[in-house]
Amino acid sequence: MGNGETRVRGLAARAGGWSARHRWAAVGIWVLFVVLAMGLGAAAGRVDVDESEGIKGETHTAATIIKDAGIEEPAGETVLVQAKDGDTKATDAGFRAAVDAVVRAVGATGEVTDVTSPYDTDTVSADGRSALVQFDMKGDAETAGERVGPVLDAVAKVQKDNTALRIEQIGGASMQKTFDDAFGDDFEKAEYSAVPVAFGILLIAFGALVAALLPVALALTAIMATMGLMGIISHVMPMGDVANSVMLLVGLAVGVDYCLFYLRREREEREAGRDAQTALRIAAATSGRAIIVSGVTVCVAMAGMLFTGIADFKAMGLASLMVVAVAMAGSVTVLPALLSLLGERVEKGRLPFLRRRRRDGGGESRLWTAVLGRVLKRPVVSVVVAAGVLLAIAAPAVGMKTQNFTLDQEFGDSLPIVATYERVNDAFPGGSEPAEVIVRADDITAPAVQDALAEFKERAVSSGASRGPVDVKLHEAQNVAFVYVPLVGGSDLDRAGASLDLLRDEVRPATLGKVAGLEAPITGQVAGSKDFNDQLTGAVVPVFAFVVVFAFLLMLLSFRSLTIAVTSIVLNLLSVGAAYGILVAVFQHGWGASLVGAEGVGAIISWLPLFLFVILFGLSMDYHVFVVSRIREARLKGRTTQDAIQHGVVTTAGVVTSAAIIMVAVFAIFGTLSMQSMKQMGVGLATAVLVDATIIRGVLLPAVMALLGERNWYLPKWLDRLPDLTHDEAPEAIVHEVEEQPVRV
Repeated sequence: MGNGETRVRGLAARAGGWSARHRWAAVGIWVLFVVLAMGLGAAAGRVDVDESEGIKGETHTAATIIKDAGIEEPAGETVLVQAKDGDTKATDAGFRAAVDAVVRAVGATGEVTDVTSPYDTDTVSADGRSALVQFDMKGDAETAGERVGPVLDAVAKVQKDNTALRIEQIGGASMQKTFDDAFGDDFEKAEYSAVPVAFGILLIAFGALVAALLPVALALTAIMATMGLMGIISHVMPMGDVANSVMLLVGLAVGVDYCLFYLRREREEREAGRDAQTALRIAAATSGRAIIVSGVTVCVAMAGMLFTGIADFKAMGLASLMVVAVAMAGSVTVLPALLSLLGERVEKGRLPFLRRRRRDGGGESRLWTAVLGRVLKRPVVSVVVAAGVLLAIAAPAVGMKTQNFTLDQEFGDSLPIVATYERVNDAFPGGSEPAEVIVRADDITAPAVQDALAEFKERAVSSGASRGPVDVKLHEAQNVAFVYVPLVGGSDLDRAGASLDLLRDEVRPATLGKVAGLEAPITGQVAGSKDFNDQLTGAVVPVFAFVVVFAFLLMLLSFRSLTIAVTSIVLNLLSVGAAYGILVAVFQHGWGASLVGAEGVGAIISWLPLFLFVILFGLSMDYHVFVVSRIREARLKGRTTQDAIQHGVVTTAGVVTSAAIIMVAVFAIFGTLSMQSMKQMGVGLATAVLVDATIIRGVLLPAVMALLGERNWYLPKWLDRLPDLTHDEAPEAIVHEVEEQPVRV
């Protein structure tokens, strides 16, 4: 059960001791690190993710052909001209005049090219009530959203002059602008809300302004440093806005948590009568060690995202890993230095209505003492009830349906462009997001190739995959052709996916596939979604295996107990399963969906299950390591396992509760955003943390450990040769060392 040594030899204890002795040097090094990281990152700039580069399959093949050919595919735009009544037709003079006005207005902006009239391209709906004016934005498609404003204004003016008709614009650039505006507004709201919320909860938890400011300050400086590092690293592995936002979310959560663990232990030791320097050294050796074990485990979990091969996932994983590592390093170095500098002044700014409450029994929580008494008295019943509740919550996850969201699923009816999207798809199924066949041949003008293209166009419609019109755009100089095929099914991704399969598996082999040396990968929104899901599905097993195996090994080495390692994995999997079940129940089945504004989604965004597994598996270790470390510490001091469990859980209950409340509050902010994918992420994270900090850590963990008894510390003899990373630092050993080598305060 322990190595029996009394000398302080842990990394966290040594780091904390050095920082306390060289406090100004520690603070100066941290400030220099943050400033240098930010400065170098700003100088280097950030290379953003090219999403197509990270997706395998036909989507990647098509992107490679376009890139190799040097073709800059423009952002296509469409203006829907539609009668508001059932009598007006596209052939009427007033309708024609409005179409001509649109053509002139968008052309006059100077921002567009290749403007086509629906009367020339036959883009008039079957019922004759709708027509499409199509054009391309000039310049780089990636930045077209920044230049589409004048075109939108011109179309709005034509609409104002033709109130009897519906005249609305949609396309790559206008949707990009809408998405960027909504995405930016959402995250700006979340980012500005998260920090004050975390600070407010910490102020209530500590009751002192300075003590509440420390965790927030450290978390923010860790985030700032990581943002700079992301700029540097992006030249090797591209980053992006999503990675940046996830980094901020994870950084704030773990940065505040780690400091909270440290501060609470230092406070507890001072309340127990220790002097400031001894309390600080004990906090460094105990909570500091738990922070390092937890941080390394979280980093390993985040590294699992690198195995997906998907650019956005790799960026999110690396950014999260970096911010956790930086926050962990700051918590065990600069935090003890600041506490040594502040001393009793850490209690400055105490709020009179939040008096410091000293608990009897070394900081034990009365509520959790009462709960634990019942749990430990009937551990079998507690395990059966808690596990049964968790399995019941997780049950809906069995029928989980994942997909990439269409515009209407992502934003509901909160944005006007969503209604336009639906109207275009109703009048021209699949027209707003057609499949794109990228054809490359030795000679694109060769008769055999031209005949195959013509036959492909005909069969795409006759097979039922499309209702047309199928457009072909030749790039003769590059021997490449773009074929645009509106898919039957439109915004219904299940039906559109079936149409895509028909194109890929039947129409293409029977036409283009007969020409030797010709390549014809099919890409587009529906194809990209399918290829993304296929790649993500293939990544599930290696990611799960990597995270679970390495987390198991870290727990085994950190606690030298096979039992603790196994129960850690099982309990964390239950936590993730419960999160999946809640997500499916709310967002897929609609149970209570109106409470979070998620009605009508009917699916889980495809990237979320794997993302949640990695994030939650890592974050769950925060609480688990902290609680089990305290139980193990009590056991090493000679308590029985039963008493150690009681002591460990109730003395950590306050800090775990505070940390969980902060995480739940920050994640819940994301649950209020307008984008359904962000709402799902926020709700999933918030509910999982809540379940983890209450049912699992407060009931199931102590009940399981009580049932196992001394078997909790079981390590087979054949595993004795494993490296010993326990570094047991008993408070008594630290007191003895401090007496011999006092630290300046």
